[in-house]
Amino acid sequence: MRRRAFLLAMLAAPLAYGGPEAYGGPAAHPTKYPKVVRGTRLRFPRDHGAHPEFRTEWWYATGWLARGKQPLGFQITFFRTRPRWVSDNPSKFVPRQLLLAHAALADPGHGRLRHDQRAARDALGLAGADTRTTGVWIDDWRFALEGGAYRARIPARDFTLDLALKAPRAPLLQGEGGFSRKGHRAEEASYYYSRPQLLVGGTLDGREVQGLAWLDHEWSSQYLAPEAAGWDWAGINLHDGKSLTVFRIRDRQGGVHYAPPGVAFTPQRTWRSPRTDVEYPVAMRVAAHGQEFDLEPLMDDQELDARRSAGTIYWEGAVRALQAGKEVGRGYLELTGYWRPMELF
Repeated sequence: MRRRAFLLAMLAAPLAYGGPEAYGGPAAHPTKYPKVVRGTRLRFPRDHGAHPEFRTEWWYATGWLARGKQPLGFQITFFRTRPRWVSDNPSKFVPRQLLLAHAALADPGHGRLRHDQRAARDALGLAGADTRTTGVWIDDWRFALEGGAYRARIPARDFTLDLALKAPRAPLLQGEGGFSRKGHRAEEASYYYSRPQLLVGGTLDGREVQGLAWLDHEWSSQYLAPEAAGWDWAGINLHDGKSLTVFRIRDRQGGVHYAPPGVAFTPQRTWRSPRTDVEYPVAMRVAAHGQEFDLEPLMDDQELDARRSAGTIYWEGAVRALQAGKEVGRGYLELTGYWRPMELF
């Protein structure tokens, strides 16, 4: 165990922000990332897996759980990033892929988000991402697609999640057949699909829970424009069995850099973090497809401090979707770039 802990500590420094000296010295040279191309057909199960040639990728699972009468929100995200420098150095300690993970639990009884994070290099079998289908891990944190269900095993610092997320439907391709624009330039795009209405069963700290979840899988080489600050995103499982995805990319002056046609976000109420003094629009009115929904948080304090892994602070929380004051769905709202402009690894 001591040797394993030592190896993890050695591999945990991501070095994603360093120069060429961090990636093998004179032998390092800038990485050439492939572009996201309109018209590319996503193929499964291959595209459930990792795409290590691209700069950034994530598997993002969020949902609502019921433990007795108490509603809870959960979030599990695994990130893979290819460093901006590549090296000919054969050492296994040179970072060719970096893996990061976040896990959070929104419990109104606790009053604030409980969360944990991991970061490691893809080396020595202690962290990695399968290219054949979904299978990502950092030590004993694991998220994998097995027999039609995503299995998540997350022994975090303050809680343990052991969940199965059953996927009864085919992937929902976002944008134009999985090509999702994130800006006005051709390269500002991602490959993106979702798995809404996932049926969840399992345990939280050994106690049985069940609920509904949402999975996003997205990969890109240039997700944000240079003038972009961050994004607002929501994924909602509607009670009628349908789903809602909305997002916008905000610019650094507080305006909108890009949003899909017909999508609008209007803040209704803000909350200021007592720890970071960052203000977030935690209650939102969103418009899409000719409809409007009011998103109300399960609790206001769902700020996630990820400076030890992804190097940022953001708000990511369980929300209810309302129409005319009646709950019509549940999901998650993500607010990034309010602390400072996002830099994706």
